[in-house]
Amino acid sequence: MSFTIVEPAPARLNRSELAVPGSNPKLFKKAAESDADVVFLDLEDAVAPDDKVQARKNIIKALNDVDWGNKTMSVRINGLDTHYMYRDVIDIIEQGGERLDLIMIPKAGTAADIYAVDMLVTQAEEAVGRKKRIGFEMIIETALGMANVDAIATASPRNESLHFGVADYAASTKARTTVIGGPNELYGVLSDPDDAGERLYHWGDMWHYAIARMVVAARAAGLRPIDGPFGDFSDPAGFRAQANRAAVLGCEGKWAIHPSQIDLANEVNSPSKAEIDKAKRIIKAMRQATKEGKGAVSLDGRLIDIASIKQAEVMVKKARLIAKG
Repeated sequence: MSFTIVEPAPARLNRSELAVPGSNPKLFKKAAESDADVVFLDLEDAVAPDDKVQARKNIIKALNDVDWGNKTMSVRINGLDTHYMYRDVIDIIEQGGERLDLIMIPKAGTAADIYAVDMLVTQAEEAVGRKKRIGFEMIIETALGMANVDAIATASPRNESLHFGVADYAASTKARTTVIGGPNELYGVLSDPDDAGERLYHWGDMWHYAIARMVVAARAAGLRPIDGPFGDFSDPAGFRAQANRAAVLGCEGKWAIHPSQIDLANEVNSPSKAEIDKAKRIIKAMRQATKEGKGAVSLDGRLIDIASIKQAEVMVKKARLIAKG
């Protein structure tokens, strides 16, 4: 273990994060009654310019009036390059009460972006005497943001999670795709010819590097890495595949841009009963091995050691968090 100890962000269940346009208050009650772990009320991409001011008012009212239960509540503010952002922050903190948990910062490009929002939030919190500190979610969705992802991840003690915004990232990098997430038939490789001269074409994951890079930056800073949207909400199998590959790479949650994606995200990002049972057996076996002065032990024909117990403890801890939530 390094002498540098990374302090983890506050523990929050973040398996599913439901996007809700601030311009459509009819959806707020449904979002509150859903099984989403986190709800973010959107002031940015999902809201037309002419609706920005009213959407902000809708969100302030919802934070005060809607019973959100034990959900983590976030608001995606407008970008720092717009004239809407400062008023988003000020009005929501001054008028939105204590219910807000997080602010989502879109298109985070540099550490200075996070510093700027932090300064504004800190001043507003102090001015109103806010008791609960607001945390930050940052969306990595530009080439600039990915190039500076490590600095962004450590730019503020408010930081809690990094999210991959695949659509804007594709536009920023001029990737040859027009879909929101998912594979591309042109991104693949051919196998060598077999004896009959036949070759197989294997599709690849064109977003593998981006997500893996974001996960490393997030985990190195003690943050939660969260995969972003999958645009085709009529394709649950496709959503599940994308969520699974993000989870395998280390993400602990995924956006839901439609209510039908919530249960899928929760399922993919929850350990199964079999996995939990195995994790508990690993912990028990390693504790016995420690008593016997052993650093490793065999379980089900496989070697387990200290690293194994760390993995098992993470899984059991998440299961407890899910049960509590």
